[in-house]
Amino acid sequence: MQHSKLSSHVSSMAIIRKRIFLLLTSPPALAFVPAFSLAAFWFGGEGALLVVAALIPVIYLLFGGVGAAVDHLHSSIITRHGLLRRGPMAERCEAVFTEATETGLDSCIHVIEIEKFSELVEQYGPAAGDTIIQRIGERLSSTMRDDDAIGQIGDARFAVCAHPVRQLSLELCIQLAGRLQSAAEEAISIDGTVIYVDVCIGFYQQSRAPENQGSHWLEAACIALRSAQARGASSIRAYSDQMHQERKTRRALTDDVVAALEAGEIAPWFQPQVCTDTGRITGFEALARWTHPIRGVIPPAEFLPAVEATNQLERLAEVMMYHSFRALKQWDAAGVKIPQVGVNFAGTELGNPRLLEKIKWDLDRFELTPDRLAVEILETVVTDSADDVITRNIAALSALGCRIDLDDFGTGNASLAAIRRFAVNRIKIDRSFVVRADRDPGQQRMISAILTMAERLQVETLAEGVETVGEHVLLAQLGCNHVQGFGIPRPMPFDQTLDWIHAHNAKLNDVPQILQTRRK
Repeated sequence: MQHSKLSSHVSSMAIIRKRIFLLLTSPPALAFVPAFSLAAFWFGGEGALLVVAALIPVIYLLFGGVGAAVDHLHSSIITRHGLLRRGPMAERCEAVFTEATETGLDSCIHVIEIEKFSELVEQYGPAAGDTIIQRIGERLSSTMRDDDAIGQIGDARFAVCAHPVRQLSLELCIQLAGRLQSAAEEAISIDGTVIYVDVCIGFYQQSRAPENQGSHWLEAACIALRSAQARGASSIRAYSDQMHQERKTRRALTDDVVAALEAGEIAPWFQPQVCTDTGRITGFEALARWTHPIRGVIPPAEFLPAVEATNQLERLAEVMMYHSFRALKQWDAAGVKIPQVGVNFAGTELGNPRLLEKIKWDLDRFELTPDRLAVEILETVVTDSADDVITRNIAALSALGCRIDLDDFGTGNASLAAIRRFAVNRIKIDRSFVVRADRDPGQQRMISAILTMAERLQVETLAEGVETVGEHVLLAQLGCNHVQGFGIPRPMPFDQTLDWIHAHNAKLNDVPQILQTRRK
């Protein structure tokens, strides 16, 4: 009992000391130090001033000034989970890189990230997320040696830097990555709930560094991590020279993309869409291509991230619309009938409150009716949109008379209600359902189910990614209205479209009359 009272008394004194220290060392209190010194000199002369000057440091030390300062310094370096923060971790990595380079030893950095951590926090709560970070940090620490550095460099991202050793092969780095991943992915029990996490890992071996600079080391491991994440959950990737070149290429594209848009290097190529019943051309889809003066034609998958990074998605949409409307006018002038052109719109463009106004202006400028434009929107954009600007824009475009195509159907989770709510005219069946459909009964059943649903909803269908005659024939037999893909043919620049249209129409005119009669 007496021991308990003594402990309580000691604890209370520690709290009082801490509060007094905070009071004395807080910015408002420190602002009064010159005033105290001046008052001491005014009333007591130089002697009093010397006493005050001597007492202030003593008071600071008595009330834990040094310890508190050390604690503050420690907290600025170490997270509350006991791991190095990003800044100190980066400095430690540079020091290890320098040591390994100067001594001829080898080291490596592994960067580990918990996949879909924000979803875990949303599902289980912030406290559970904090526990997950703490447990994984502890497991990573127990996997490594005492002199290895471990830091938390993001909300759900960790870095592990191995102390330099004499031998460290690529195989050993991969084995270490496997151990770190196994430790991190062990089940975590929180309040009786078992939680499983997936982590991706990217690592960078010091001896394989393309640049002899420690400042790039941690960044390169993060690049390897992004490559691992692109391959799917629980992936591990080592930094390579190819990633180094790809990174330089992406930076170059980002630097050049704005000028390319203004110079007309980025423009639509057109891929035809044909009716499975008559074989007639029912439209074209405009697909962005960058004709680079050095690299040649660059597909959108490579340059669209650069467009997004430079906030040029809306400008790209303007360029695509302008060239698409111009193509329609030129086809009309050449006497060929092309009912419509499909232009892809992402969430960024659809979120522009002035989108309807801009499209109306462009249609009037080219003297085109709204039904000549097919607004192609991703299924995920429709799903994620509630009663907001995107929803209102889609509804307004439909009311204007533009056709609404739901792209990549089947890969997201758009509801049937969303199809009706947005007055979708046509669903585009994703290529993943079309590939090898003529040889895979499972694919055929999926396509049949989509076609049956579309027929009941009175919505047209178009199959994307048709590459073989067998796929084309099967889709026609199942009742798909339109097809598009490399087998129809590949996308082409505008100046090649007229020749292809004339050649395609000439083939249709050569069809025997008996087949045309049977189709009637």
